[in-house]
Amino acid sequence: MSTPDDVQGRLDEFASAYGRITGQVRRVIVGHTEVTEGVMLCLLTAGHAILEGVPGIGKTLLVRTLAEALDLKFRRIQFTPDLMPADITGTNVIVETEGGRREWEFRPGPLFGNLILADEINRATPKTQSAVLEAMQEQTVSVARVRHRLPSPFFVLATQNPLEMEGTFPLPEPQLDRFFFKVLVDPPTEDEIEKILERTTEGEPPVVMAVADDRRILQMRQIARRIPIASDLRRLAVSLVAATHPDHRQAPEMVRRFVRYGSSPRGAQALVLAAKVRAVTEGGGEVSREDLWAVAHAALRHRLILNFEGQAEEIRPDLVIDYLLEAILGPPRDAAASPSDR
Repeated sequence: MSTPDDVQGRLDEFASAYGRITGQVRRVIVGHTEVTEGVMLCLLTAGHAILEGVPGIGKTLLVRTLAEALDLKFRRIQFTPDLMPADITGTNVIVETEGGRREWEFRPGPLFGNLILADEINRATPKTQSAVLEAMQEQTVSVARVRHRLPSPFFVLATQNPLEMEGTFPLPEPQLDRFFFKVLVDPPTEDEIEKILERTTEGEPPVVMAVADDRRILQMRQIARRIPIASDLRRLAVSLVAATHPDHRQAPEMVRRFVRYGSSPRGAQALVLAAKVRAVTEGGGEVSREDLWAVAHAALRHRLILNFEGQAEEIRPDLVIDYLLEAILGPPRDAAASPSDR
């Protein structure tokens, strides 16, 4: 039986490992603190993330740097309209044995890695997208009626470009729901661009050290699920997700007016698991309302489907979530601005 000292020791080790990993990422990545935190929360809760941002702001570099810091097998797949499922899952080929016989042999595709960057996933056809999403859900791929298990840990980071939508195949809402987080990647500020220039145009680029491995990540995932959360906070997460549905009695006026469908139970799972990890990494050890506040937007923004009026008024899902949080959780301690100001 674990003693309180043993439990606290594991939590301290968890927070320390998290700090070492993010520290290595910050050696290369300038800014993007919230993005890095969101990606790490997904990784440590066995979820997957979708990153949305314009080209050239460090999405690919972030994923590659994270793979180097974790000593994981990194695979990058550039999605295009002509990409077929077999191009990413793998296929059977005929090989000749030493005895002269011909046999079928499976050749794994780029999905057989630990850290998968699905670059511009909305440019591939739905048939190819579904092959990736099946792998995300089952952590296996099926080729010629044979199931092949993917390496563990298996983590998919998909990117989307919000600018060029012509010729793309946007992910349907049920498929977006399979992503643990949707993280928005903003362009860097002037100060951050200056730091980027200092690191990339003067001297040698920073070197990333491997400070963890696949076994460490799997251990941290097990610890993450055992982090306790008070029943009243878990109930608040349930109420928050339930209030995203416009026909619910607790739904605020903005939800009733602009939302067509609300979040699935996966949204509640993302809220609770991410809040648990954040509570430890922030040094608190106990899940608080602030932890739920901090992860709510990334967990719910892709799970809200706006109605026609919401789309016509160009209402952002984040604004709806702001009002939901105010109505269900109350204002955060460190936020003096009203939802309309954010």
